Amino acid sequence: MAHLREGFRRLLVLNSPSGPVRTSAIYETSPVDSPADAPAYMNAVVEIEFAGPAITLLDALLQIEREMGRPSKRPRNAPRKIDLDVLYVGNLILNNPEIIIPHPRLVRRRFVLAPLAEIAPDLILPGQSKSVQELLNQLEDQSSVQRIAERLG
Repeated sequence: MAHLREGFRRLLVLNSPSGPVRTSAIYETSPVDSPADAPAYMNAVVEIEFAGPAITLLDALLQIEREMGRPSKRPRNAPRKIDLDVLYVGNLILNNPEIIIPHPRLVRRRFVLAPLAEIAPDLILPGQSKSVQELLNQLEDQSSVQRIAERLG
C-alpha cells in the first residue's frame, strides 16, 4: 500500500497545474501470468492531465519506477514494488517499438478494467466500439479483483 501511495504522490507532479486528477479505489487482485508463488497484487487507476507527448510520459513513469527501486531486469509479470503504465492518451493510437497506446492488454485484464470502469465507465477507448464498462461486463477473465481501500488519493 505504501508503494502505491508513494507512486501516486510522485505521479501528481506530472499532472498539469490546472488539470483534473481522477483516482480509483485500490484493488487486491490475483496475479495474472505471474510465477506460481506470486502474492496478490494491488492495483489502481489514476487519470491525469499531462502536457506532453506520450513517450515523455512513459519515460517519466519509468524514472519513478527506477527511483522507487524497481529493477530494470526482472522476469515478465514478476512481483515488483511499483508498475506504472500508460493505459491510454485521449484518442491517440500508437504502435511503435517504444510505446503502444492504448496499452495492448488493457481490454483483456480485469485488474485494469475494474478500476478504470470505476472512474470512466462510459469511456470508449481508441480502436474499441464498446465502453470500458461493457468491456468489463463481457470479459472472460474471471480473476479475483477485490476493492480494499476507498481511494488512492
